Amino acid sequence: MSRYETIGLATGAPLPEGVYFVDTFDWGVRKGENGNPDVTLGVNIPVLAWSTPVKLLGARVQLLAALPALEVGVQGRDHTSGLYNPFLAGQLAWDLGNGFGASYLLGIYLPVGNKLGFDTTSINQRFAVSYTGDDWNLTANAIYGIATRKSSRTVNPDFLNIDLTAAKSVGKWSVGPVGFASFDLNRPVAGYRKQEQVALGGLVGYNFDQLILQAYLTSTVHQENYGGNDTRAWGRLILPF
Repeated sequence: MSRYETIGLATGAPLPEGVYFVDTFDWGVRKGENGNPDVTLGVNIPVLAWSTPVKLLGARVQLLAALPALEVGVQGRDHTSGLYNPFLAGQLAWDLGNGFGASYLLGIYLPVGNKLGFDTTSINQRFAVSYTGDDWNLTANAIYGIATRKSSRTVNPDFLNIDLTAAKSVGKWSVGPVGFASFDLNRPVAGYRKQEQVALGGLVGYNFDQLILQAYLTSTVHQENYGGNDTRAWGRLILPF
């Protein structure tokens, strides 16, 4: 699954109290190298987020649930689609003043029985800092994924992902560069080739007051053991209730 659905969001800043629906979707092609086939991947990640009135350790308590879906195609071979691992999480988000915020999220991906998702539970921790003053969204977000166990079907390494956003709002528009990097941290089985990649791109968004739309495009600038470079188009809608 795409692990970069947090790009473009001020994940370090607490949300105003309320319930939010956030749907992030993307589609892209990884061009095969050295005889490898092209691979297409489509992802849809609907998230329901509740920014509660509860405070803990000075932070706002926020609850999140997601039910991602994937569709994968391998050139000349196979195409399949279905649900990915459901995600449940709790988050503490601190308002540090002067436009600065920080957050910590602890979540789990629950196992599924299809070939698109993992048949094991994995732990997801996220650490983010944001500056949202002066109509900016300057955010750095780190995601640390931990595989809880191995299985005969799942090859799931621990990983570290980092995504960056530097968007400026001008009126109802927002625009700016984005980027992400991902790194496997271990070898879950003998002979596993650890993967890493870095991608850069740009974001544009528009605020309709009761609905926010965003779009961004990313392209790989460095990769190891992914079999080729990846170009992806992303979209997002944010609907506060």
